[in-house]
Amino acid sequence: MSEEARPVSRSRSIMTELVFPTDTNHHGTMFGGTLMKYIDKISAISAMRHCGKPVVTASTDSLDFLAPIRMGEAVELEAFVTSTNRSSMEVYVVVRAENLFTRDRRVTCTAFSTFVAVDENGKPVPVPPVIPDNEAERKLFDSAPERYEQRKKRRSQRFSSTE
Repeated sequence: MSEEARPVSRSRSIMTELVFPTDTNHHGTMFGGTLMKYIDKISAISAMRHCGKPVVTASTDSLDFLAPIRMGEAVELEAFVTSTNRSSMEVYVVVRAENLFTRDRRVTCTAFSTFVAVDENGKPVPVPPVIPDNEAERKLFDSAPERYEQRKKRRSQRFSSTE
């Protein structure tokens, strides 16, 4: 018996951090790796909120850095589940930077991550479907099968130096 579908709003998660000198490179902008860590963290929270189970990261793709995030700015990450398959969930993340003095806000990064729900033995378990709440979420939901197929194709074409 499959679980009842859940709205995107159930998974919506927001994380805000202040960018300190230790978070930045010699240009005074945030390290990409630090931002990637934040993306993975907020995506995992979003996926767990959706399915109510432990999750593991399967992939992160379409991670696009659009603008730098500067020291002293606030960085806000918003994540939500856009699509599900049997045991996997696609999570979309949009990152915004804010100058806290001028209130200027801008999108600095977007990403898609895939998470798999697992049981206590680390084996994949089914997740409930997701229902978009609005038109923007519907567009992401409707375009998810194409992204899923692209990920499958990329996996099948992956080069391994151990083979």
